Amino acid sequence: MRTLRVAVVARSTFPLHGLGGLERHVFDLVQYLANAGVEVTLITRPPSPGTASNPQSSGESFDPRVKLIAVPYRTFPGAGRRGTTVIDRSTAYPLFGLRAGGVAVDLVREKRIDIVHGLGASVLGYARKRAACTAPLVLNPQGMEEFGATSPGRAILKRAGYLPLRRAVLACARAADRVIATDRSIVPVVRQHLRVPDERISIIPNALSLPLVDRLAGPADGARVRTAAGIGRDDLVLLSVGRLEENKGFHVLAAALGGLKRDGARLPEGRWRWVVIGEGPYRPRLQREIAAAGLEDVTLLAGRADDRTLHAWYEAATLFVHPTLYEGSSLVTLEAMAHRRAVVATKAGGLPDKVRPGVNGWLVAPGDPAALAAAISGAVGDARKLEAFGIAGRSIVEREFSWEAAGQSTLQLYEELLA
Repeated sequence: MRTLRVAVVARSTFPLHGLGGLERHVFDLVQYLANAGVEVTLITRPPSPGTASNPQSSGESFDPRVKLIAVPYRTFPGAGRRGTTVIDRSTAYPLFGLRAGGVAVDLVREKRIDIVHGLGASVLGYARKRAACTAPLVLNPQGMEEFGATSPGRAILKRAGYLPLRRAVLACARAADRVIATDRSIVPVVRQHLRVPDERISIIPNALSLPLVDRLAGPADGARVRTAAGIGRDDLVLLSVGRLEENKGFHVLAAALGGLKRDGARLPEGRWRWVVIGEGPYRPRLQREIAAAGLEDVTLLAGRADDRTLHAWYEAATLFVHPTLYEGSSLVTLEAMAHRRAVVATKAGGLPDKVRPGVNGWLVAPGDPAALAAAISGAVGDARKLEAFGIAGRSIVEREFSWEAAGQSTLQLYEELLA
């Protein structure tokens, strides 16, 4: 039987372009495929300065069996290393998709690829030539931020700015033989915005490599970062992780925690800390919100963390709190669950597929500080429930969100399309 040959096309990947949800997913997908005996070609951007030689201290690098093809990504001064601005995502990203997708076209025409697996608009060039190419196209649109306003105050402006990117993703969806929805709760979003019928939608979650999670940090590492931050062994640690942007809802959580602190009876006085891992343009405003809520003495804005430090903080946490206003799949929530941490989160994006009230956490409406405060207060008041919910969360990840499960579903999808 001939070896399956897959081209994975993505704008960003760990460790070449830093660490984020997309970057982590692409790296793990490529690694799983290589381990499964698939011949993998990864088409992506050239490495970002300073990241290619520093795999975030986790010791990870690309499997030598993976062939890397770098396609130029030309952006604008000030757009940011990861290209996170609206103007970058609606101009430079589709242009990259034309070039990267064009590389996939050439590989297919040379009969070197059996399947093209694209992330977002990165396969635009292949989508435009799909009718003339024999290899099926699998599209994973990821969070689809371009179809939903993430900053309520600028919703109209942001939606207008994302128009070129929406058109690019729609073109990729029309050409795709199958579109992946990363969660059951995301299916209606895919159906509505990408206009894809149910028979062309497959549910395959973003997943975790549990052996890697377990190698990155354990209880001793959690104790170490607590000590380094001056946090007592028995103090409560509320942990939040994410890029510092308005849509992550950290300002809502600041308001909630400010109310709890003023109350005094709902959190132990002087024996809790809120730790935020992440960096981004919203940091100055978040600092002002923290000050206004009276939280400066109990908040640690730890900034960007390498992979080992991040996972050590999961081990250090008492409760993981994800107050996002908008979300795709949320790998950070899965990571917290993999470290057996109960979760308070919002009913946004794919989070309801992961956080199950009464089983492994609490779900509240996005943007509601009072509901967040009530959930957190109830959670930290029951240590036995926190432990039981943490164990249940790990079990959910093992059954449904590990690469052992998601990877097998991906291979089955490839086989179905090639049959």
